[in-house]
Amino acid sequence: MTLTVEDAIYQATETWRHLGIEQDAADEMAEELAADLTAAAFDGRSVTDYIGGDVDALATTWAVERGLLPTRPRLKETAAAAARGAAIPAVAAIILWMAGTPGGLLDRNSESMTTQLHGPPKWEVHHYPNPGVPLMWVGWAVCLLGAFFLVRRAVAAKLQRQHDPARDVTMRAMTKALPLVLLAAALLGTALNVLGAYAFPYFQGVVTILVAPLVMLGAVAAGAAWVRDRSCPPLNPSRLKYRLPAA
Repeated sequence: MTLTVEDAIYQATETWRHLGIEQDAADEMAEELAADLTAAAFDGRSVTDYIGGDVDALATTWAVERGLLPTRPRLKETAAAAARGAAIPAVAAIILWMAGTPGGLLDRNSESMTTQLHGPPKWEVHHYPNPGVPLMWVGWAVCLLGAFFLVRRAVAAKLQRQHDPARDVTMRAMTKALPLVLLAAALLGTALNVLGAYAFPYFQGVVTILVAPLVMLGAVAAGAAWVRDRSCPPLNPSRLKYRLPAA
């Protein structure tokens, strides 16, 4: 379907209404957009070619450049998106822990008892290399790397859907801080495991499996919210690096 001037104006106006732009400002921008699209048509350029195929992005960019789009903290949304992104790596890390610990899923050590005619039964312990140990360490490194990209993608997608003007600023700060946030989450999970071994020796597995993922996800969510709060002050529109397509 060919995008017409009327269609572009309507979609842009709907985007501005969704973003909470005042009607007078939206009408003024709509008039300017109509004039630009008409001029582009006289130069032989189609509406789609001028806009780039994304009316919502153009309308949002225009509002940001005018300083009409406020920057909201969105701390809860950022934290929730970060937790969703880290969920799969956190569960995978717990499964790897179950495979690599003594008595875990891949531990082949065994005990056997031999009865004796005279004397107590004789126990023999058979020790074998546990393939789950190297798998656990390598897997944890993969989980951290995967968590970095998944958390970053989830937060970026959430802010993009909300047309957040500070998205790029937040994502640059997130890229720098996320490795430390993920490392802190991993250390908290490890500390909880060690604490469980001393405080709840008979229930260490239950504590680690049920509580550790929640603690790690909470740490990632808190870290992402902290980064968002630090990188989301009121923005000066002149500093935003958004540009409209050249006419």
